[in-house]
Amino acid sequence: MEEINFELFKVRLAKLIEKEALKRGDFVLSSGKTSNYYLDGRIITLSPEGAYLVAGLVIKMLEGKKFSAIGGPTLGADPIVGAISCFSHQLGKPINTFIVRKVAKGHGMQRQIEGPVLAKGSKVVLVDDVATTGKALIEAKEALDKIGVQAEEALVIVDRHQGAAENLAVVGLKLRSIFDIGEFGLP
Repeated sequence: MEEINFELFKVRLAKLIEKEALKRGDFVLSSGKTSNYYLDGRIITLSPEGAYLVAGLVIKMLEGKKFSAIGGPTLGADPIVGAISCFSHQLGKPINTFIVRKVAKGHGMQRQIEGPVLAKGSKVVLVDDVATTGKALIEAKEALDKIGVQAEEALVIVDRHQGAAENLAVVGLKLRSIFDIGEFGLP
């Protein structure tokens, strides 16, 4: 297993983002805002190298922190938490993961939060690929609040600096990112 070298992983991930995921043009974002660039996080997190690098970086960034699980809103968090689960297991330090649906399933267990059951009062970390306004992370936190699970930190690959940090702070979430959009020469 390769040692997690934060700086090397970050350089490799930046190159992958620049080459594969960062698109320039005219786009409408899920927030409804328009942008002259689009960062397709799933291009990165659904590729073997990207998933590996993101998982390693997230694990390294959370080193020494106490939490019960890592999860986030579907679809952005899905490949991230899968990669974290596998990577952490290979390190011999398994991390439980979960996914937060937009709404609870109407059949089966009728759960909104999928994965190992999170104990009431447990502390978790939220992840997502890109933060614009933070809406999906806020909705995930609200779902966790309903079952008595605490989320105080959210970690994303790229913060677009379009209000997410401020919006998350209002609901008690601190936003951290692997990259700031400015690192790619964008506003």
